[in-house]
Amino acid sequence: MFCVKSPHMAHIMCISNQKGGVGKTTTAINLSAALAASEKNTLIVDCDPQANATTGIGIDKNSLKDTLYHGMIGRADPEQLILNTEIRTLKIIPSRVELIGFEVEMMSTPGREKVLKKLLHHLRDSFEYIVLDCPPSLSLLTINAMTAADSVLIPLQCEFYALEGLGQLLQTVKRIRQHLNPKLKIAGILLTMFDKRTNLSHQVAEDAERYFKDLVFKTIVPRNVRLGEAPSFGKPILLYDATSAGAESYLNLAKEILNNNRSSGQLQKVD
Repeated sequence: MFCVKSPHMAHIMCISNQKGGVGKTTTAINLSAALAASEKNTLIVDCDPQANATTGIGIDKNSLKDTLYHGMIGRADPEQLILNTEIRTLKIIPSRVELIGFEVEMMSTPGREKVLKKLLHHLRDSFEYIVLDCPPSLSLLTINAMTAADSVLIPLQCEFYALEGLGQLLQTVKRIRQHLNPKLKIAGILLTMFDKRTNLSHQVAEDAERYFKDLVFKTIVPRNVRLGEAPSFGKPILLYDATSAGAESYLNLAKEILNNNRSSGQLQKVD
């Protein structure tokens, strides 16, 4: 079983936006791969019953014995859930459709918002980064991820109505901070699906920077065919096409996170 003691406790970052199709899973997979390529022991945790991060990183869901669900209901130890990927320094805790059952089964359980936090506590010494891919909803699973996390990275697609749902998400972050996780920070807002040919993309980017200023990452992820193709081959973009614009943008994002101390408490709070 993989277990390397990390010199520091892992920084836990959840990738969240309640809107679907904004590049959440793409970001979770490719940021994790880029951090791992920077020699950081990284764990991606698939917190979405759709399990797109699991298949997108090359894991066959049907072959799995235990998934995140079994860990969260106490039927498997966290260490048993960790699988290798094609990148030596990148591991995954996979998911599958049964994770939907967690919400129903835990509905009346005291402390149900802290189940994931307890599970990850045992793994924090073995990794430098733990990246949580959240479902596209503000569900109990998303609340668990935000309660377990040190920071939230918000992908924002450069399309119409992009900023509309952001207020609701920031309100959720605020409530989690008040009641469950006072240390939760905003890691940053990542502009995704940017099409430099359209006025709309530029408009969304300008609006985001005007409202959120330094919270917006300098790295912008472009619309990129190769980035869209990679998950169907079960590979992060770094392994599928390392020279693509998509690969370059996620390597830049990883550098920004590593260099800016964005993940070491230097993050703005949103009130």
